[in-house]
Amino acid sequence: MYTAAITGTGVFTPAQTITNAELVEAYNAYADKINAENAEAIAAGSFEALPHSSEEFIFKASGIEQRYVMDKAGVLNPEIMYPQLRQRDDSEPGIMAEIALDAAKKALKQAGKTAEDVDLVICAASNMERAYPAVAIEIQDLLGIKGFAFDMNVACSSATFGIQTAADMIRSGSIRSALVVNPEICSGHLEWRDRDCHFIFGDVATATLLERLEDAKGDHFEILSTRCATDFSNNIRNNNGFLRRSRPDGVADRRDMQFMQNGRKVFKEVLPMVSQHIASHMAAEGVEREELKRLWLHQANKSMNDFIGKKTLGRAPAADEQPNILQDYANTSSAGSIIAFSKYSEDLGEGDLGLICSFGAGYSVGSVILKRHKA
Repeated sequence: MYTAAITGTGVFTPAQTITNAELVEAYNAYADKINAENAEAIAAGSFEALPHSSEEFIFKASGIEQRYVMDKAGVLNPEIMYPQLRQRDDSEPGIMAEIALDAAKKALKQAGKTAEDVDLVICAASNMERAYPAVAIEIQDLLGIKGFAFDMNVACSSATFGIQTAADMIRSGSIRSALVVNPEICSGHLEWRDRDCHFIFGDVATATLLERLEDAKGDHFEILSTRCATDFSNNIRNNNGFLRRSRPDGVADRRDMQFMQNGRKVFKEVLPMVSQHIASHMAAEGVEREELKRLWLHQANKSMNDFIGKKTLGRAPAADEQPNILQDYANTSSAGSIIAFSKYSEDLGEGDLGLICSFGAGYSVGSVILKRHKA
């Protein structure tokens, strides 16, 4: 058996941002338009008027201040309210592969490795832009990597599930190294016309390079243990899929074809599941809460992270113990915990312990316990 290590990470950040103020202005213009078009029905009581959103509401509900997106104009146009991305010819790289490529190159550079050193590519994300060929194989081809590649989807937990999958293959000896990439264009599946969720998501891509511990060149994190769990729930759901045209409503613009969430139930049910998962994982590995120097949590909601951090450490965590990036990036699904890890891990010293945890639809939760090693 071999020991796996994380030797490099990379983050692709889109050039465009949408502030809460911009988002509220666009949404409220849309709400006013719909309300004007349905004025008679609203007066008759047969149509419920759309309420306005506000910056205060968004920040209180989430802790989010802005988000990065691939296309700003379409999202902020009250006549459109979704990103408009250029139709690409099949001979061109897909947009998910393109942004993943940027993050992957950064991860390889940080680790001091090249495509020749990689055996496997896993594209782990909440949505894929097509059914096949696998986006992972396209990324593999663009990087010039031999070996094999595949896609996987466990929604917001995809990164940690991908890390466990790659680490298990390294441990068994079937591969020497793997790139786990998380290209998340969440703006494409967010319902920007829904006040309750129009602020939640942003776009980004992350990449994590895993290798055998013995092959690490520079500073790295030894993977001490990984653990994943799932428990089925409909409280976070998106019903879009390849069978859509075969059903009675066909390709109708139905609300359930975008991101849907019963936020109150998710908050109530996911937090105990995640807190218990982390506690049992640490206990199984003999890791005391006092030993944990850093928590890199899924970036969905500040209140959720504060709750989990307090349960894990037995007290309110200091800002540097549980870094948040969602105020700048919003919820980026599987990529969130990896952004936090990539941006807030270099300061840890030799032997310091940290834990990556992501959680979400499924329900699903994955955790990775790491030990820092300096070159």
